Amino acid sequence: MNFEQYTDEEIILLIKEGNQDATEYLLKKYSPLVRKSTRTLYLIGADTEDLSQEGMIGLFKAIQNYQTDNSASFYTFAKICIDRQIYSAIKASNRKKHSPLNSYISFYSRGSEDETELINNLEAGNDSNPEHVILDKENISYIEALLEECLSTLEKAVFHLYLDGKSYSDIAASLNKPVKSIDNAVQRIREKIKKLL
Repeated sequence: MNFEQYTDEEIILLIKEGNQDATEYLLKKYSPLVRKSTRTLYLIGADTEDLSQEGMIGLFKAIQNYQTDNSASFYTFAKICIDRQIYSAIKASNRKKHSPLNSYISFYSRGSEDETELINNLEAGNDSNPEHVILDKENISYIEALLEECLSTLEKAVFHLYLDGKSYSDIAASLNKPVKSIDNAVQRIREKIKKLL
């Protein structure tokens, strides 16, 4: 089935009818969005692979919970759910309440031959409640605003280029600075982000 001819909202309807291929399609389609979100939050100090798994869980919850009569597009809803899932994992990890980032298993693993894959047993939880999602989005926006205030001109430039996916050497070339200066700026940014959490 060629899902590219459908809107995201139409694909969600197919998923609700039980089309597993449609779920796979949306997970693959939005995996770059997960990568972009994890790149943003990697600065806080978590491992990118751990954050990617959290982001994929957020994306899966978005797929399960999105209502096609929602005024927000699926893209907007997915972005909020992904960011919230990652942000919540980092907050929990920083509080040391538990260590979810150290004990993951694949979505596609089976406990035994006759068990279904984990991805088929996941259910969307209450933490995808739109009210909670919006509140967390406001918290993230608040932190971003505080961060903008405390970064130097160079750090802001490095931060925005880094979030666009540029490598240290690309950023150095764009800003006409040594790579070591870029690395130092990123380390300072990470420290400032940690202080805001």
